[in-house]
Amino acid sequence: MADGGSAPSPRPNKKTQQMNHFLDIHKTDPADLRGIIDSAKAIKDSRNGRPKAMADDETPLDGRMVALIFEKPSTRTRVSFDVGVRQMGGQTMVLSGNDMQLGHGETIADTARVLSRFVDMIMIRTFDEAVLTEMAEFATVPVINGLTDRTHPCQIMADILTFEEHRGPIKGKKVVWCGDGNNVCASFLHAAGRFGFDLTFTGPVQLDPEMEFVGLARNEGASITIERDPFKAVEGADLVVADTWVSMHDAQSAKERRHNMLRPYQVNEKTDGGRGQGRALHALPAGAPRRGSDLGSDGWAAVGDLGRGREPAARAEGDHALVPRPVIRVTRAGGSAPARLAAGSPGVF
Repeated sequence: MADGGSAPSPRPNKKTQQMNHFLDIHKTDPADLRGIIDSAKAIKDSRNGRPKAMADDETPLDGRMVALIFEKPSTRTRVSFDVGVRQMGGQTMVLSGNDMQLGHGETIADTARVLSRFVDMIMIRTFDEAVLTEMAEFATVPVINGLTDRTHPCQIMADILTFEEHRGPIKGKKVVWCGDGNNVCASFLHAAGRFGFDLTFTGPVQLDPEMEFVGLARNEGASITIERDPFKAVEGADLVVADTWVSMHDAQSAKERRHNMLRPYQVNEKTDGGRGQGRALHALPAGAPRRGSDLGSDGWAAVGDLGRGREPAARAEGDHALVPRPVIRVTRAGGSAPARLAAGSPGVF
């Protein structure tokens, strides 16, 4: 180039390259997942003391445009991806469901095709998993799952990074999920199989996790236990995880029913709450009356770490998605952008 800068690398050819989406943990190679976590940690360390608006020394997204689509509102996911992309040298286009004809005036497939002509990567936070899968099927650029009603892989990558920063490798550890077997719980089950830790679910039978995901984790060698007694469940736990009891979209009657069902599974001092041998994480938001814990913000000492971890994790995941890999490959190429996604989760550490 005349100005001495370097042009961005060409986009991968779908005929010769495997599209490197980051859709779910169980659909991602374990070596790539470990690379994302390691990359996120390195990114986080390298930015220690650096102004937040300053770009990284290496800017793999220089000259790239990333579409951030939010059908569901967000704080941590939106900020972590937006900041991460900018620090990696890229630009962002933030779109809400109201800004687009996503699935309404236009098919998901056509939206994916159009976006692929204008951007280099797509992150989507949506309701129906089918929207994500159709977007990935028809996009010719990498797609990242920012959340669906069924899974939330970026959150769990951030949780694992945060745990390992404080407690060392998560492999072989006992993780306890308290409450609702929701989308965050589903991705923890996926991670149990891929990262090699055991998971105990404790919650009401009406809110059990999907048995399909339980089976996937068990088939990969993880010990998955369902224990109705929360006090027994947390015995010997290395990590206790909770999430909000209700969604912002739930009707008031549903909120009241869920509160009654989940109150016995609240993470508090009686159920250890991370104050003893265990450690606690909360997916956030944790504000009353929607939280699964009464420890309060002061009780979750790693909340800041979790939040800071989300941005490096998102970046590492983005890097992972952008680096093209041959359909037949011998080694993992390049770094991992989802690593920036994994850089932090809230908890009691």
